[in-house]
Amino acid sequence: MNPSDRKYTKSHEWIKVEDGEAVVGITDYAQEAMGDVTFVELPSVGASFPKAGDCGVVESVKAASDLYCPVDGTIADVNASLENAPELINQDPYEDGWLLKLRDFDESQVAELMTADEYKASLDQDS
Repeated sequence: MNPSDRKYTKSHEWIKVEDGEAVVGITDYAQEAMGDVTFVELPSVGASFPKAGDCGVVESVKAASDLYCPVDGTIADVNASLENAPELINQDPYEDGWLLKLRDFDESQVAELMTADEYKASLDQDS
């Protein structure tokens, strides 16, 4: 189930705004499709990315997938726990398996992303 307190992209990232930062991760659908995550390459804190910009890589036993920034923003933090425990993405993609946090992000772009229901409908159309 996709939490309704965040927005979603067609490329299967989620974003949740809290305390002036935007937390970003990949969806349960994405982690399940990838299989066991084995490695995560995250951007440097302070780097800026445009909406849909390639900002990292998530590797699994099946493939390597690019991570796309859901909105324009600057990296405020990355989940250092994933360096030694990338499986957190499989175990808890919406909480402990978050990937990065953005600051100075474009709030209007967040509003344009899909709700949980819209994201679910997009998955149903694809299958």
